[in-house]
Amino acid sequence: MIRRFLSDDAGQGLVEYALIIALVAIVAISVLNTLGMKTDNTFDNASNNLS
Repeated sequence: MIRRFLSDDAGQGLVEYALIIALVAIVAISVLNTLGMKTDNTFDNASNNLS
């Protein structure tokens, strides 16, 4: 029974897809955060130059 349990890989594909989705989400959040800061700085500079 223990051997059968340890050799069962029925949920392995689901776990791999979940890890890939989590990694993509982390990368997307960090990229959007960085892009948001740069965009904010650009608008601040434009606003200061217009004043």
